[in-house]
Amino acid sequence: MTTGVIRKIVKIDEEKCNGCGACVPACAEGALQIVDGKARLVGEVYCDGFGACLGECPQGAISIEEREAEEFDEATVERRLHELSEPRQEAPCGCPGAAVAQFERPEMAECGTAAHQPSLLGHWPVQLALVPPGAPFLRGADVVLVADCVPFAYAGFHRDFLNDRAVLVACPKLDDFRAHLARLTQILRQSDIRSLSVAHMEVPCCSGLVEMAKRAVAASGVDIPLSEVTVGTRGELLG
Repeated sequence: MTTGVIRKIVKIDEEKCNGCGACVPACAEGALQIVDGKARLVGEVYCDGFGACLGECPQGAISIEEREAEEFDEATVERRLHELSEPRQEAPCGCPGAAVAQFERPEMAECGTAAHQPSLLGHWPVQLALVPPGAPFLRGADVVLVADCVPFAYAGFHRDFLNDRAVLVACPKLDDFRAHLARLTQILRQSDIRSLSVAHMEVPCCSGLVEMAKRAVAASGVDIPLSEVTVGTRGELLG
C-alpha cells in the first residue's frame, strides 16, 4: 500500500462542477479529466498542488486542501504526458467504417427541394480520432472543426458548413481532450490546410473546442486563419 504524506492537493466540489472541462487543459500535469460529466482528479501523483487550474473554473468548483495524499511524482507525470500526447491507435482488427474515402459532392442547386436533399459531405471518416493526419481530403482544404451537437441543432448545417469544406467532429467534454489536441496538431502540421473554423454550441463546455483549436495552431507552428461560430440550443446562429 502506498504511503501518503501531508501536502496540498486539488479538491473538486462535484455539486458545483458542471463538467465544462476548462480545467483540463489548464493542468499541465494531466491530473484532471472529465469522467461521467464531472471533473475528476485521476491520480494524486499527478497533482503538484500549485492550483493552476483554480482560476480556470467558472463555477468555482476547484480548491486546494491540505491532506494525506500520495507524493507528487515528476517521472510518473512525464510518462503520463507522453502517453496522452500519442494519438490513439485503432483496434488491431480495424474498422471498415474508418476507411478513408473521398467522393464528389452534389451541386448546391440540386439541394433546393424538400423531397430530396443530398448530403454535401465530401469525405469519410469525420470523427477527429479516426481521421489520418495525412488524409488526402485535408490537403489544402478549408476545415471546419464541429462539436457533436451542432449538426443536430442547426438545420442548415450541410448548406452552411459542409459546402466546399472538410469536416472534423469532436466533443470537448466527453472525448479525450489531450488525444484530440495531439491529433489536430498533427493534422495542421501535415496537411497544409488553408483555414480552420470552429462550430460549437453556446453551452460553456463546448467552448473547449475553441481552446483546443487555438492550442493546436500554436503547437503546430502553422499560421492559418482561425474563426469560430456559435450555435444556440434552439438552433440559431449567435455569432
